[in-house]
Amino acid sequence: MTLVNFRILQGADRGKAYLDLRLPITIGREEGNTIQLNDERISRFHAKIQEDNQHIILTDLESTNGTKVNGLDCQLRILRFGDVISVGRSILLYGAREDIAVTTGESLTASEELLQDSKAGEFVVADLMEVAESRAKARPSPGLPDRLSPSQAAQLSELLESFHDELGAIVNAVQIPEKSLQVRLDQATWQHALKVYARLSELIRQVGNPDS
Repeated sequence: MTLVNFRILQGADRGKAYLDLRLPITIGREEGNTIQLNDERISRFHAKIQEDNQHIILTDLESTNGTKVNGLDCQLRILRFGDVISVGRSILLYGAREDIAVTTGESLTASEELLQDSKAGEFVVADLMEVAESRAKARPSPGLPDRLSPSQAAQLSELLESFHDELGAIVNAVQIPEKSLQVRLDQATWQHALKVYARLSELIRQVGNPDS
């Protein structure tokens, strides 16, 4: 059974630790949440964290103000030790110190310096956010989902091929003036790029909220 750990780094509940929690858990301001936070900007039931196929998955529960992981808005995200979760005015750190140290390849001493007790008033959240964002950018691009059924693999293949073709058309329409470090797109190609971008955002939302 997987147990998870969270520490509240910023917000009205700063300094609290939630250790060895059994999944699934929820985060919100209402009684009945595993992690109940005193924060009016957090929804009654704001986010859910569960285990699936050996991954720890965070899902935003259609919250009013959204959820961020390492500074990026998300509806559905695989969590990794050291990730910083922002909900409302509250910031949570996922993982125990030892887990974060092993995952990031830092010495425990270095992690201890970074993760000072917030009760001591020495914790600098901005520094942690910067570190978390840089770690997230350094991670390799995510791979394909595990254990796809044949029909799911076919659907995903068709979807990726569709975007590959559309992006290929955009790339082929790019103009590169001689002796220039800039590229140019005509208005029609730019609108096409925006259409692809919008479609991707819609798909991300559908994956995170299939019933919406």
